[in-house]
Amino acid sequence: MAQLRLAMAQVNPTVGDLEGNARIIRDQVAAAAAAGAHLVAFPEMVLTAYPVEDLALRASFVAASRAALSRLATDLAADGLGDLPVVVGYLDEAPGTTDDGDPARELPQNCAAILHGGAVVGRYAKHHLPNYGVFDEYRIFAPGDSLTVVRVRGVDVAIAICEDLWQEGGPVAQTREAGAELLLVINGSPYEREKNDTRLELVRRRATEAGCALAYLNLVGGQDELVFDGDSMVVGRDGTVLARGPQFVENLVVVDLDLDASTVDSSELPPDVVHVIVSEEPVEPYAALAPPMFPRLDPVEEVWRAVGLGLRDYVRKNGFRKVLLGVSGGIDSTVVAAIAADVLGGENVIGISNPSVYSSQGSKDDAAELAANLGADYRVIPIESMVAPFLDALHLTGIAEENLQARVRGVIWMGLSNQEGALVLTNSNKSEVSVGYSTIYGDSVGGFAPIKDVPKTLVWELAKWRNRDAAARGEKPPIPEASITKPPSAELRPGQTDQDSLPDYDVLDAILAGYVGVAHGRERLIADGFEPAVVDKVIQLVDRAEWKRRQSAPGPKISPLAFGKDRRLPITSRWRERDDEQA
Repeated sequence: MAQLRLAMAQVNPTVGDLEGNARIIRDQVAAAAAAGAHLVAFPEMVLTAYPVEDLALRASFVAASRAALSRLATDLAADGLGDLPVVVGYLDEAPGTTDDGDPARELPQNCAAILHGGAVVGRYAKHHLPNYGVFDEYRIFAPGDSLTVVRVRGVDVAIAICEDLWQEGGPVAQTREAGAELLLVINGSPYEREKNDTRLELVRRRATEAGCALAYLNLVGGQDELVFDGDSMVVGRDGTVLARGPQFVENLVVVDLDLDASTVDSSELPPDVVHVIVSEEPVEPYAALAPPMFPRLDPVEEVWRAVGLGLRDYVRKNGFRKVLLGVSGGIDSTVVAAIAADVLGGENVIGISNPSVYSSQGSKDDAAELAANLGADYRVIPIESMVAPFLDALHLTGIAEENLQARVRGVIWMGLSNQEGALVLTNSNKSEVSVGYSTIYGDSVGGFAPIKDVPKTLVWELAKWRNRDAAARGEKPPIPEASITKPPSAELRPGQTDQDSLPDYDVLDAILAGYVGVAHGRERLIADGFEPAVVDKVIQLVDRAEWKRRQSAPGPKISPLAFGKDRRLPITSRWRERDDEQA
C-alpha cells in the first residue's frame, strides 16, 4: 500500500480577479504544506473563477489567465512550495483549433494545470461541455480528448473536470484503462436543493466504474445567480465515504488515503493518456489524520445558507457595504431582511417602512419589531402626501391607484440608494415572480432578489426555521410571529389579501412546480388533481408575466429550474397551452 495526503482547497474566488485568486491559491498551498500534504487541488477554473461566460471569448482574458498561471507557478516556488504538486483550474486555449476557419484564432478551453518545481508540468482539458440549464460551455469552449495522469509519490492520479464525471464513459472509463489509483475531479457545480444526495450517488457509482478512489472537489461562493456550495468529498473504490467537507463555507479538506502503489508502465498506456511523473518515491509510513466528516445541514437551513451566501457575495464582490429594502411587516420582506442581517450584519441593513392610508397598525408594528430585533437602520417614510398629488393630477383609480403606491415606494428606495450607495433588495418570491404578482418599477425594483427562486410556501418554512434556530441557541427569535401567521397582503386597498387574486399558495406552488419546474402541460396538471379553472388561470398568469421576468433583478438559484438562464421563452408569443390540446 502507498499513503497519500490529499488537500482539497474548497475556496471562494471572484470572477476576473486573477491576482486576488492567485493570492488565495498561494495561501492555501502554504496551509496545505503546513498540514503535510503531498498533493493540493483547487476547483474548476479557480484562477479566473467560474463561470466566466463570454469573457472566455476575449483573447486578452485568455492571455491574462495563461500569464497568471505561469506567475503562480513561479511564485509558489519562490514561496518555498515548489516541491508540492498543485492542481489548479484555469482558462487556456486549444492549440490548432478554430471556430471560423482562421488558424490564427484559437478557441478557449476549460483546463486544469499541474504545477511543480516552478513550472507547469501537465495540462488537462475538460472533455464534456454542458449545454443545458445555466451552462453554455459547448458554445464557448473547445473540448479536450485525452486523459492526464500524474504520478505523485508513486501513486497515479487521473484528473477530470466537473461534467466529465456526469457523463458516461470518457475520462472515467479512461481512468480504469490507465490503472490510476485515484480520480481527482475538480468542479464548479452550482447548488440545487437536495443535489448533494445526487452528487454522492454519482460519485459512488463513478468510483466503482473507474475502479479507484474518487476525490470530488467543489467551489464555494456566490457568482451572480449561481451559488456554489462546496460539499467536497472523497470515496473509496467501493463507494465508502472517506471524507466530506462542509457546505457553504471555505475549508481545506485534508484526507489521508491508503492506495495501491502504481505499477503502470507509461510506455504501455494508450495514446490518449498523457502520463506525467512528478515523484516515484513513496512516502514513509506515517500516522493518518482523522478524516473530516462534516454533517449535512437540515434541508431548510441549507436553503437559508445558500440564499445568504448568494446575497453576501453579490454585495461584497460588487463593492457594496450596505443594502436597503422596503419592510412592510409581511413575510417576504421580513425573511429577506433577516437573511441580510445574518450575512451582512444588522447595522448594514437599511429597512424603509412606507405606510400608506391602507397600512394596518399591526403591519407597522411588525416592521418596527423586526428592525429592532435585527439591529437594522429603520426609517419610516409615509407615502400618503406623495401619492395624493399624483392622484389629483392623473385621477387614477382601481389597479392603477394601487400600482402608483408601489411605484412611489420604489422611487423612494432608489433615491436613497443613489444618495447613500446602498444596494436595493427586492422582496419578490418565486410564486409572485411566476405569476407576475408584483408592480413593475414598484415593489419589483432593486439590484438583487434574494428569494427570487424560493416559493412562497418555503418562505414561511424559512422563517419558522430561523426562529427555531435562534431559540435553540438561547437567542430571541428575530421574526415577529404575526409576520408568519397573518394572511399575506400588499395592503394596497382596504381588506386586501393575496388570495383575492391568487389561489391558496399551497395549491399555487404545487401547480407551479409542475408547469414551470418540469414543464407539465394543462392535461397533465388536471390529471394530477388540480381544478381545470385554477390550472387555466395559473397558466395564463405565468405566460403573460414573461415580460416582467425579463426585467427582474437577478437572484440566487436554489432549484433545478430557476427563472433566467434555466428557462428561455419568448415574450411575444400567441401560443397558449390549451391550443395544442384542442387541436
